[in-house]
Amino acid sequence: MRHHNNKRKFGRDKSQKKALLNSLALNLIIREKIKTTLPKAKELRPFIEKLVTRAKKNDLATTKILVSRLSNRKSEVKKLMSVIAPKYKGVAGGYTRIVKLGARKSDSAEMAIIEFV
Repeated sequence: MRHHNNKRKFGRDKSQKKALLNSLALNLIIREKIKTTLPKAKELRPFIEKLVTRAKKNDLATTKILVSRLSNRKSEVKKLMSVIAPKYKGVAGGYTRIVKLGARKSDSAEMAIIEFV
């Protein structure tokens, strides 16, 4: 039984899923807008919003935590803390938007764009 197991697996084990979310989050930080499948976008939203909420604090401990969560990508953490997080200083959440695009032609997977508001 899957009681209280509400996360998607994407046909991957734990480390592969973590790597997938990490890669999506890094690309979202770099490009500020990415196109992906709808389930991946829905799974990425809480992951990236927790990072932005933490980045708003802007101290050394937070920097170290973010660097460890984003696999030692210091330039992306720097952009997250200096460019993205200050935009949301007075906002309590809802930093991302998911726009549905419809089905992909090849395999009919629902596509979406996730972007910072």
